[in-house]
Amino acid sequence: VQLQASGGGLVQAGDSLRLSCAAFGRSFSMYNMGWFRQAPGKEREFVAAIRWSGDSTYYADSVKGRFTISRDNAKNTVYLQMNSLKPEDTAVYYCAKGQTYSALLSGNSRLYDYWGQGTQVTVSS
Repeated sequence: VQLQASGGGLVQAGDSLRLSCAAFGRSFSMYNMGWFRQAPGKEREFVAAIRWSGDSTYYADSVKGRFTISRDNAKNTVYLQMNSLKPEDTAVYYCAKGQTYSALLSGNSRLYDYWGQGTQVTVSS
């Protein structure tokens, strides 16, 4: 599986961005997907996850109510809609492949085995 993230950029506080992650390979619709981010000098942190079926999502408290994860299994793509962006959202954002046919959504990065290359999001104040 190869994952390619895109859609990052430089925006002002309060603006919106939509990240995309295209998956190349078989069986995208079989596995959960997640978004993580890593700010300079900080550890990678969980942002959001979505079940393989698209019927369940899970968010970090820091983005709940502002970010929305979604997926289009016909297009092998997962999205992260980010609204009301804050300077503290500045980071490199990574998409990752999670477990297959799992009902459990997790923020534990060890449960994700393939990672995209990351896309930079910079929010100015």
